[in-house]
Amino acid sequence: MIRVLFICLGNICRSPMAEAVFRNMVEEAGLADEIDVDSAGIGNWHAGDPPHIGTRRVLEKNGIDWKGLVSRQVTPDDLQRADYVVAMDDANMEALERLGAPRSERVFRLLDLVPDEPLNEVPDPYYDGRFDEVYRLVQLGCRELLQKIQKELAKRKASK
Repeated sequence: MIRVLFICLGNICRSPMAEAVFRNMVEEAGLADEIDVDSAGIGNWHAGDPPHIGTRRVLEKNGIDWKGLVSRQVTPDDLQRADYVVAMDDANMEALERLGAPRSERVFRLLDLVPDEPLNEVPDPYYDGRFDEVYRLVQLGCRELLQKIQKELAKRKASK
């Protein structure tokens, strides 16, 4: 099982959106038994809350289920268990480094996977409401992440 953990500041906008989008892609690819998807926030301000209304609306508009997603704070155990820790921006990366998860092949920003995208951070829509733009960026990054993991799974199967 490959474990993917998406990280943003409060786990109500970007990381739950990425979790829902990526989970949908994983299910459509028939890989739900091989890839576990989760999300968490650096802070605990919204712990126990559902995703932000803007996140819920953009997911619903695009036919992606968000039900059952609840905000929570990342734990050291999360960082140990995850095969991939995917941050939304530089501030998240700095916080992950302080928690003992430095940038590496397994800890990176989502848009690091999309070299043709001019932005290298997924902006926080909490204050400006740009949820559609965040959705576009999350889609791009998640597509690339799925391809990366599919290659890894193929290598694992070939070596057995």
